[in-house]
Amino acid sequence: MKNARAPLVCDWTRDKQPEFREGVLYLPEIKADLLFITLHKAEKDYSPTTMYRDYALSDTRFHWQSQSTTSSQSETGKRYLSHVARGSTVLLFVREQKSRDGLAEPYVFVGPARYVEHHGSRPMNITWELVHPLPARLFRTLGQHAVA
Repeated sequence: MKNARAPLVCDWTRDKQPEFREGVLYLPEIKADLLFITLHKAEKDYSPTTMYRDYALSDTRFHWQSQSTTSSQSETGKRYLSHVARGSTVLLFVREQKSRDGLAEPYVFVGPARYVEHHGSRPMNITWELVHPLPARLFRTLGQHAVA
């Protein structure tokens, strides 16, 4: 007998591709926020409201800016701040730039993260603690953007 599972609403097919904007995909069926982060943003590819400042603070801490309309009082903001208590997971996917040599640059999965602190609103500046430290080479690449 074949191992079968019920398809999730988040399953992708050629004909069915969930829409997500501004680098965030929330999957309520599995209680997960997937954050797709592009570190170096070219003005030609992004609007002024999506030129977020995201970068590694250390090999285990990451600074991330939420969508420009998200406040700590919004449902999305509350979900980020209380994800552990809600039984939800935050997963980070990072790439250096949108494209390289005319091809889309792939994201690197850096793993799950936990909320540490935040300041500001619209966008929120959130510090995430990575469950697994970044490899040294990746940290050097991701950390460069903090001063860029």
